[in-house]
Amino acid sequence: MSEFPIDYAAVFQALPGAVLLLTPELMIADANEALLRRAGRQRRQVVGHHLFDVFPDNPRDPDATGTRNLRASLERVLATGLTDTMALQRYDVELPGRPGVFEERYWSPVNAPVLDADGRVRLIVHRTEEVTETLRAGAPRDHGGAPQRMTAELYARAQELQQLNDRLRQAHARERLVGLALQEAMLPAPRPVGHHRAAVRYRPAVGALNVCGDWYDLAELSGDRMAVAVGDVVGHGLEAACVMGQLRSALSAATLVTPGPARALEVLGIYARSVEGAESATAVEAFIDWSSHTIAYSSAGHPPPALLHPDGRVELLDGATDPPLGARPEHVDRPEALVSFADDAVLVLYTDGLIERRREDIDVGLARLAASLTRHRGAGAETLADALLAELLPPDGATDDTALVVIRL
Repeated sequence: MSEFPIDYAAVFQALPGAVLLLTPELMIADANEALLRRAGRQRRQVVGHHLFDVFPDNPRDPDATGTRNLRASLERVLATGLTDTMALQRYDVELPGRPGVFEERYWSPVNAPVLDADGRVRLIVHRTEEVTETLRAGAPRDHGGAPQRMTAELYARAQELQQLNDRLRQAHARERLVGLALQEAMLPAPRPVGHHRAAVRYRPAVGALNVCGDWYDLAELSGDRMAVAVGDVVGHGLEAACVMGQLRSALSAATLVTPGPARALEVLGIYARSVEGAESATAVEAFIDWSSHTIAYSSAGHPPPALLHPDGRVELLDGATDPPLGARPEHVDRPEALVSFADDAVLVLYTDGLIERRREDIDVGLARLAASLTRHRGAGAETLADALLAELLPPDGATDDTALVVIRL
């Protein structure tokens, strides 16, 4: 455990209750004295062995679910990196010195991850409090004269709660798959435009259904030209994603029949007035022309694209900014600006989740973006996209949806 920045062994031994330290393979790396005492085992009988070899289900109980439930909880911790609190469990214990003889026990377990510097689960702390005597002591003596009956009823209610939680997890998993399919249909991986390639990324906010209202779009134009856009719909989840799909499709169509990004956003703004949920949506679009080495761009209330020049200088394209889509009651021509670029420059379009933080001025986030771009200016588009997400998004997950497009010019 020397790879961890603090003395986990000391912290582990100080934890209350019976505690095991498990590897991702569910091998027992350590056990505290309380667990050894309750289990009636010596350390050499526990440490270095697989969890379910040391603590199997009662083979005489065909209805035993202890190992199955515990394994499912531990697998959830490994998959999510989050603590999992289990319902009350019956998990019989084999009596010391009496092989094959099990005693009925009840437990309240919690499984928590130990993460390394990269956020991966390296160990699991399995902490459990035995509640057998508490359950039986709490059973009224006039309850049919049988405290065991009350214990059985309490355990049955706990199992019903666990089954309900399992059904909710399954429903959430199905909903998540629907969301993923919807997101992939709306935001497919972009095809190469001529010999030009773009790296794209999207990350939903923490707690969102893996779908978001942020979007990107790329289109091939006549000549050696490409249109690229990103946008942001207020809100998260399926409702925002549906609005996002409508706006993305409308802008994609407008881009192909208008002379520049400003006119395309004008058309999109008119359309947005008729779409419920599109209020205050933002978007930015750029037309890249490799024959003239110019970028024409226009923004509807969106954070400015960043142009990374070959010398490491970062230019924020904020010369053509206007209010969000549908914000004006009457039509007004949107502004458009033109900027030149040199070979091997990089254009980055993104949504505000990449740069904004609560209680922080947006200029701080923009400066952080510029510094990261300069630091990785020699990287390819895919590598640069990954580096930006790794350095700019909060380590515990994005608090807002994030879309990102990186094009090496």
